[in-house]
Amino acid sequence: MVSKTASKGKSFFVCGECGFAYGTENLAHECEDWCRKHHSCSLEITKHAVNLKQ
Repeated sequence: MVSKTASKGKSFFVCGECGFAYGTENLAHECEDWCRKHHSCSLEITKHAVNLKQ
């Protein structure tokens, strides 16, 4: 399940499967769907992930 989190005053959405964070809820859902179906991460999706631990 995609969760919402905040960092530095902005909202991000986190994939419930792999934990990558995204700026849009749509990308987080795409990532989660991919992870569940393929048991891996898609480079085309994860290239949009953001690093929250800066």
